[in-house]
Amino acid sequence: MLEVTEKLIKQVKRLIIERLKLEEIAIEDIDTDAPLFGEGLGLDSIDALELVIGLEKEYGVSIPDAEVGRKVFQSVRTIAHYIVENQGGELSTADGSLS
Repeated sequence: MLEVTEKLIKQVKRLIIERLKLEEIAIEDIDTDAPLFGEGLGLDSIDALELVIGLEKEYGVSIPDAEVGRKVFQSVRTIAHYIVENQGGELSTADGSLS
């Protein structure tokens, strides 16, 4: 079984920064367990849609509905867990390497 690694956590943070064009935020600035919406990073529904597209493109996992999305997008860690639980085979990354 695949597990959530620090490498995957960093990749998810990089995906958030790149997809949402948050150039002023560094990977280290994003708390792995902080909320992404509301008081955390302050993301909104448009950001969520962009992340859904990014997860499908980069990791081949889909978010079927808003209820699942609310659970998945609680934090970086919950996104990483969702990727691990819903992706078959080995994790391929945006740069083509395997984790």
